[in-house]
Amino acid sequence: MGRIRISLFNWLIMAAVVVAFLWPVQGEAALRMGQLTTAGVALLFFVHGAALPREAVIAGLTQWRLHLFIFSITFVLFPLLVLPLAPLGRAWLPSDLVLGFLYLGALPSAVSSSIAFTAIARGNVPAAVCSAAGSNVFGMMLTPVLLSLMVGSAAEGSFSLVDALRDIVIIMLLPFALGQAIRPWAANWPDRNKLFSERVDQAVLLLIIYTAFAQSVTDGLWQNVPTAVLVLAVVLCLLLLALLLALTGWLSRRLGFPIEDEIAAVFCGSKKSLASGLPMAKVIFAGHPGFGLIVLPIIIYNQVQIIVGALLAQRYAERRAAGAELQPAPRES
Repeated sequence: MGRIRISLFNWLIMAAVVVAFLWPVQGEAALRMGQLTTAGVALLFFVHGAALPREAVIAGLTQWRLHLFIFSITFVLFPLLVLPLAPLGRAWLPSDLVLGFLYLGALPSAVSSSIAFTAIARGNVPAAVCSAAGSNVFGMMLTPVLLSLMVGSAAEGSFSLVDALRDIVIIMLLPFALGQAIRPWAANWPDRNKLFSERVDQAVLLLIIYTAFAQSVTDGLWQNVPTAVLVLAVVLCLLLLALLLALTGWLSRRLGFPIEDEIAAVFCGSKKSLASGLPMAKVIFAGHPGFGLIVLPIIIYNQVQIIVGALLAQRYAERRAAGAELQPAPRES
């Protein structure tokens, strides 16, 4: 049996988690770190906009079959997987934690990490951009409806769809469009410097990992939750993620999607957005005494999906690189 090789990037992921626990930023520094992460996400989309040929972007927009599949994974399969927790989970879990898992199932896909993982894994980045952004746009309207259907009663509250759309446009779509606009004048620089794009992806992911863990440490999540409840919530998040990854990969292959589309589906379909989930939760569950337990599954799943996703993206990238090396050289006529 061959040894499992841990790449430098995977070591950096573990280092980011350790640093977040030992030295979490707080106050003004946390605000600056959040702004830096947002700027990093914008830079990521700008770089991918400059690197992607216009034909690839158009092809990504028109892949309705793949987008429908990812949409179904996010808003149909995931909710169906968490739904059994409503009648069964209350025997072992606090009711607020069960509500938090149902809310997790109703959330849209994460955007920045989905794009970055798809890029690192050498997947279909244009399709991932379209699916992840579309998931967040429609998720703003679908999440309360799905939650009310799963809980059995309407969730009260509202949220600012205008603000959510504004953030998606400013932070993601506008930088991507600017990258596309400068591509004709970039003299193929992105094509000749693919390592730069990969390093941007990895740097942004490390920022996201650090800020997510640092925020949870600052908020006292790991001190204020009973150990047994925390362990059970982590186990359930791991099981959910494993099921989603396995089912999405298997269904992608059964439906005949090529490997680059499978990668986009796996990362966009299995992820849930902390950035959208927490602000919506603050409105939907405003004044709820169990708010901390309600948002616990979102925070844990977000951190689990980032670590597991980064490891999986690295494996996909290695498989694709090995497959490219095994391809026979074209014969000369």
